[in-house]
Amino acid sequence: MDKRELGAFLRSRRERLRPQDAGLPSGPRRRTPGLRREEVAVLAHISTEYYVRLEQGRAPRPSAEVLAGIAGALRLTGAESDHLHLLAGTAPSRTGLHRRDVRPSILALLDRLPQTAAFVMSAAFEVLAWNDLAAALMRDFAGLSAEERNLARWAFLAADADAGPYGVSDAAEFRLHVVMELRSALARYPADPAVAGLVAELRDASPDFARLWERHDVQAAPALTKTFRHPVAGEITVDCDSLALTDRDQHLVLYSAPQGSRDADALALLNVLGTTQIIG
Repeated sequence: MDKRELGAFLRSRRERLRPQDAGLPSGPRRRTPGLRREEVAVLAHISTEYYVRLEQGRAPRPSAEVLAGIAGALRLTGAESDHLHLLAGTAPSRTGLHRRDVRPSILALLDRLPQTAAFVMSAAFEVLAWNDLAAALMRDFAGLSAEERNLARWAFLAADADAGPYGVSDAAEFRLHVVMELRSALARYPADPAVAGLVAELRDASPDFARLWERHDVQAAPALTKTFRHPVAGEITVDCDSLALTDRDQHLVLYSAPQGSRDADALALLNVLGTTQIIG
């Protein structure tokens, strides 16, 4: 149970709600945003003292029934409710290290997708494996160190366009997605120094990351398309699909384009050129 993080998460969810969102009268002007602690306690059918202690990080582990009542009172989404249970220690949690070894069948699959840019990403946004088209579309991963192949660092710490992937259209949305996913990863792997260290590094080095981190959001809308501004092929808009590899807590990310489209032709061109001619 991460008492401090649980308290901060509850407080952030409480402060975003308006009384009318919970079916309560707005009443006189309030000095602070959101619901009052006693209002959440009443809606969750628990004592105000216990809820206050939860937010302050002083309460013992709540039961699953209490958490369900709090989730309902705070109008949590499914993802937010799962995160609440993880923080409270009432859901299965991975206490070891996140996995970086990619299943051999997935490595073989990457090479069988010649018209699709594909790569495997870890729970900490490390690019672990990729096919040639992904390298041509995004960046030549083979020329980067393992640390440089981290998409979270690309999103928040890249000082110039050459430090990350070729220009993308959804940089702001992706940064928000990174923060939310890293928050969930840290809850799953609280003892993993790589995950904790990455979060600490980004909080210290990026004011934007620190600001988004304090929002305690844990659910992002999926990206359906992405546009790359490629130095050779120009703008390429691709469909985005991310398939969860649940046995290793990794994702297989696929960028493709409708057959016969200009974007599909651009991907085909990159497939022919590869990374050598692009760099040269």
